[in-house]
Amino acid sequence: MDISVVVPTLNGREELAGCLDALTEQVPDAEVIVVNGPSADGTTGMIRDRDDVSILVEIADRSVTVARNAGIDRATGDIIALVHQSLSVESGWADAVKSGLSGATQAITGPTHQQLWAGMTTETEETRTIAGRDVTYFNPGNVAFDAEVLEALDGFDEYLNVGSARDFAHRMAASEYGVDWSTQMCVSREFEADGGIAETDWNWKYRSLAYRLVKNYNVRPTVVRRLLSHAVGDAKDALIDVIRGETTPSQWLGNGQDVFGGVGSGIVDGVRARVTDRTPRRNPNGRSARADRAVTVYDWR
Repeated sequence: MDISVVVPTLNGREELAGCLDALTEQVPDAEVIVVNGPSADGTTGMIRDRDDVSILVEIADRSVTVARNAGIDRATGDIIALVHQSLSVESGWADAVKSGLSGATQAITGPTHQQLWAGMTTETEETRTIAGRDVTYFNPGNVAFDAEVLEALDGFDEYLNVGSARDFAHRMAASEYGVDWSTQMCVSREFEADGGIAETDWNWKYRSLAYRLVKNYNVRPTVVRRLLSHAVGDAKDALIDVIRGETTPSQWLGNGQDVFGGVGSGIVDGVRARVTDRTPRRNPNGRSARADRAVTVYDWR
């Protein structure tokens, strides 16, 4: 079984170098495909100076969803893995991938080890039952698929700037494709301060959530309850920040407007997507929708 590894990257040259070093050490026979967004940190030059990258794809989009599809477009392996630029595969990763996909399972994922004072595993298997459908989510920075599944579902939905991996899990469940969790399929990340917490884009968070729920399950009570549950939970947490003086009431109200606007846009676009693609793959904005993702391709195979 041949493995292709797709590594989306954007302005992460130093992290990416560590990721590629680990792939070279642990999976020397893999076809490594780096998809570089419009980076401004010398990533292109760094990759061109290496001899362990099979393909470098330059794209103009800053979307990780587009990057994933651009890499899948050029992968030739029976197995296609996605690895985040900040993660390093550990010993046994390749064996876990091959053994996990040698049976009836179509995707396999695993934990991340944070390098603190001692090894610490983060993330566990996550499953949900939605409208009678059992959905198993995966870590989009450490996952491997049977290539036929990615082809059958037409890759990731490029409408989604965030949440495309969650959407893919819903669509896998609809087609009864299995996702397994392997504790041996480990990746690691060195713990370090990143200068703060990224601010949440509330509009896109809820636009993405509403879109993928409506697209996959239609407008039904289950979907409405989930949207309300998420919104109420976030509103309570944000209100606590107001009470503590960490944010202002006007910011809280503004975030609420973003949430309602995102939900409305997501529902409308989700209904439109559901009507546009009535097949089980539910992906009107997938890989086959466009052929102009790549600006430049360096192929050293």
